[in-house]
Amino acid sequence: MKAEKIWMDGKMVDWNEARVHVCTHALHYGSGVFEGIRAYETKSGTAVFRLKEHIERLFNSAKILKINIPYSREEIREAIKNTIKINKLKSGYIRPLIYRGFESLGLDPFACPVNCTVAVWEWGAYLGEEALAKGIRTKISSYARNHINSTSQKAKICGNYVNSVFAKMEAIEAGVDEAILLDTRGYVTEGSGENIFWIRNGVIYTTPTANVLEGITRDSIIKITKDMKYEFQEKYICRDELYISDEVFFCGTAAEVTPIREIDNYTIGEGKRGPITENIQRKFFSIAKGEEEKYLNWLDYV
Repeated sequence: MKAEKIWMDGKMVDWNEARVHVCTHALHYGSGVFEGIRAYETKSGTAVFRLKEHIERLFNSAKILKINIPYSREEIREAIKNTIKINKLKSGYIRPLIYRGFESLGLDPFACPVNCTVAVWEWGAYLGEEALAKGIRTKISSYARNHINSTSQKAKICGNYVNSVFAKMEAIEAGVDEAILLDTRGYVTEGSGENIFWIRNGVIYTTPTANVLEGITRDSIIKITKDMKYEFQEKYICRDELYISDEVFFCGTAAEVTPIREIDNYTIGEGKRGPITENIQRKFFSIAKGEEEKYLNWLDYV
């Protein structure tokens, strides 16, 4: 995981020279927002998947955290594209980060400057290439997803992800690949960094967005499933409905479409990627690689 250049506050900086002050506010208090975006190699060149929507969510996250981004949406878009170009990235991951820098330390963030960075790097399947075909093992985390009134569920705020880090560490130490978090009422929410879908009797379900991030890949999957004429519903469920589902899968920019074959030592379906998940997965990658004319407006060519 390394590239040549990182865009920092309007300048291209060598990867090893991209540094911040040790008293940076976001380093101490998590006062930053970010996006995870992917670029895919297509027959027409490198294309960023749903860039407009990612940038809009980045600005919305900043608004919620009361950060005024000192660049326009178009300037951030161009920064992302230029960083891809200068690093000659054909496909990979893109990480814009907007954060409070160093001026003073204390919970009051308003005196601190706003800094902006864009990093890109080559990155394959988040949970491994084998996981895309065979599925992963998961567990229900003992850590509840942040309460809806304890922070914002609509913003990708850096500090929020400590909750996910606890869940991820617990999962790894338990010998599984990923965690599934419940909310404080006991309802299924999402993974440590992914939205979750499940399938029962041919119907595709996912959790409502009241207490989960409004995932852009989630939105893409919903649109895809409807276009494929599958029945779709949003629904609150307890963990045991996942155990008896025919298929379960994660989705997200990093995870893409990753099947889940086991939850809490319960085998899901036949213990491998199910047929509906496979159909959705195949369609998603076909779209991301520019092979579906109907969805070309989801791609922003570099």
